[in-house]
Amino acid sequence: MDEKLIPLSLFEQLPESTVGHDVLRYVSMPSFLGEEKDSILYFIGRKLARKIEIESLEDLYFLFETFHWGKLELVKNRRRTLTFHLMSDEVAERMISPFTIDYRLEAGFIAEAIEKITERTCECNESVNNRLYRVQFKVTFTDD
Repeated sequence: MDEKLIPLSLFEQLPESTVGHDVLRYVSMPSFLGEEKDSILYFIGRKLARKIEIESLEDLYFLFETFHWGKLELVKNRRRTLTFHLMSDEVAERMISPFTIDYRLEAGFIAEAIEKITERTCECNESVNNRLYRVQFKVTFTDD
């Protein structure tokens, strides 16, 4: 087993309130899920949203803050797309940590939540702006 060990000091660079979750998600799961990690995390997010009563954007915002995923905000509402920004101190701390961070689970969660709220089929993609410590989620409706 030649896998490089992670120094304990690196865990101090993750948000204190989510370090346990972050270690599982960004250290353990990628090696376990392998090349299909992105797709699997997206569908885990969708499946999770299916199990929770979500009826409004306020419910979605509440859940993001409760899960310590960050503060989600709708910044653009168009007929075929919705654009959200995710920002918080925890998001910024994750971005500057030495671990590879992704937001596929959150993207899947948003896609399913928006489908429940709007009753329209959709997909969600994310892009990370490391300079602004912000994640943008773009929901595209696919039912037209």
